[in-house]
Amino acid sequence: MSLFRTKNLDTMVADARTPGGLKKVLGPTDLILMGIGAIVGTGIFVLTGTGAVTAGPALTLSFIIAAIACGFAALCYAEFASSVPVAGSIYTYSYVTLGEIVAWMIGWDLLLEYGLATSTVAVGWSGYFQSLLEGFGMVLPEALRAAPGAKPGVDTVFNLPAFLIMMVLTWMLSLGVRESARVNNVMVLIKTGVVLLFIFVGVGYVKPDNWQPFMPFGMGSVMSAAALVFFAFIGFDAVTSAAEEVKNPSKDLPIGIIGSLGICTVLYVIVAAIMTGIVPFMNFKGVDHPVSLALKYAGQDWVAGFVDLAAILGMSTVMLVMAYGQTRILYAMSRDGLLPAKLSTVHPKYGTPYFATWMVGIIFGLIAAVVPLDVLAELVNIGTLAAFSLVSLAVIILRKKRPDLHRAFRCPGVPVVPALAIIFCLALMSFLSWHTWVAFVVWLAIGLAVYFGYARSRSKLNAQ
Repeated sequence: MSLFRTKNLDTMVADARTPGGLKKVLGPTDLILMGIGAIVGTGIFVLTGTGAVTAGPALTLSFIIAAIACGFAALCYAEFASSVPVAGSIYTYSYVTLGEIVAWMIGWDLLLEYGLATSTVAVGWSGYFQSLLEGFGMVLPEALRAAPGAKPGVDTVFNLPAFLIMMVLTWMLSLGVRESARVNNVMVLIKTGVVLLFIFVGVGYVKPDNWQPFMPFGMGSVMSAAALVFFAFIGFDAVTSAAEEVKNPSKDLPIGIIGSLGICTVLYVIVAAIMTGIVPFMNFKGVDHPVSLALKYAGQDWVAGFVDLAAILGMSTVMLVMAYGQTRILYAMSRDGLLPAKLSTVHPKYGTPYFATWMVGIIFGLIAAVVPLDVLAELVNIGTLAAFSLVSLAVIILRKKRPDLHRAFRCPGVPVVPALAIIFCLALMSFLSWHTWVAFVVWLAIGLAVYFGYARSRSKLNAQ
């Protein structure tokens, strides 16, 4: 039964308030912008094209289905985040409800998910950045433009821009969350403004005939596209990783989680409708810049340039927030004794887990530099869907185990809403490819080996 030992919730919250820990500097606006920063990026600027080819104009329905799954999970996250204001997100929530082995496995899952999401976006960022450079007549040497094997017939060795952007963002995160949040807020406001510009300009060029037939490949294709564009919503859960750095977590965290998801859902649906209304959906095949393509179809090249710039800023904020979330999960796991203590060391001046931040930045910066994009993206969605299912289950369990717990925000309709979250997430997981499932299982098997070989005996609960 030691595998399912749980942490004492009251002790965990008290430990998080111990002097010398992470600085409490974030408010509700910071959290909403952090969520938007993590969500609006690769999904809206890149994946909308692939989703349109898969589902046709019904891509809007795919976004709504993915948003519903995220919405149910977000309500569960909001209850936990307001009740357990401790760093670590679903890892922490699992530790107080489902037990150590489950917490370890989901933490292990999130480390890879957040890390690979960051690396994946870094590669996409590199492509947009190089395109921007070429507009000014500057071209990097072929060897430094992409990972080995990323471009057939071209001798590429190292994706230098992807590595450098990871180093810049790591440096920002290491200096302090307040400073990082300020930069994130500015970039989020700019890219959101550009998305709104696209909506206002593009809506006048929509041809309703392009929406017919609305669902050319049936409901199965809509679900497949929903499983794909689910990537576009990944990020709102990273807001919960900031729990220990929020001034008023019981009130502000639910606002940040639900607010950012709601805003992004509305933007995604409108943008998808306008894109497929301007451009016949099959014309998005093989296109990695669908939003700017739609504007070029409309003859608005000047706005397309702004969209490319917004894509660069958008991907930068995604990387910033996802890397932030990963370092806080490492911090929480290390503080519990499951990982080396060095990873939870807080810098005396900057108030950040300095060593963990740089370790994450360098490792996943190198991965972005030497691993092709298609290989990187495989595990991200399945890991997130698994995490969302677990947090929904944990809400039901904690309601039974601790009915007395003060909940500043209560998920409505328990256990129905958490059950719906689990059903939607499992349904989307079933539409992912078999090789994604194999890779996911292999990673979890490695995690089990590390747990039994290292973490279990060193857990702080083991000494109690």
